Parts: sequence; structure tokens; C-alpha cells
Amino acid sequence: FMQDPHELHWKATKRILHYVRGTYTDRIHYHGGVDIDLIGFTDSDWAGDLDRQKSTSGYSFSLGSGPISWSSKKYNAIVMSSTK
Repeated sequence: FMQDPHELHWKATKRILHYVRGTYTDRIHYHGGVDIDLIGFTDSDWAGDLDRQKSTSGYSFSLGSGPISWSSKKYNAIVMSSTK
């Protein structure tokens, strides 16, 4: 990246800086002496939507008492097993 930068790299850098500039006031505050646990959950539903022929997977992570990351996605292919 640093040895051979291109216009695409510059655009990505500008986009990141624009995002940081717009969110610098967003913060999560943690106080000392309080236990903060990182908890994560994941799940998959192989061929759960039989009408639309889709499988679903998702995850959720929380730090302390609030969610910090989550996602859910439907896939077009039906997967009968994750080990085959």
C-alpha cells in the first residue's frame, strides 16, 4: 500500500478521514473498578427459509451492557452442513 499508492488508496483514505471527522464526538465511556465482559453470540439456520430457499447466519457482540457489533445475512444457497 505505502510502496505503490494509487488513486483508489487516496479515495479510501479520504473516506476514512471523512467518517472519523463526522463521528469524533461518538464515545463509549467506561469507569474504573467495573467489570466489563465481552460477550458474543453466533447462530446459523441452514435452509431455514424453505419458501425462498435461503440460509441465514448472524452474530452479536456486546461489551459491558451495550451492543458493539451485530450482523445478520441471508444466503441464496442452501447449505445442509457446515462440515461437508
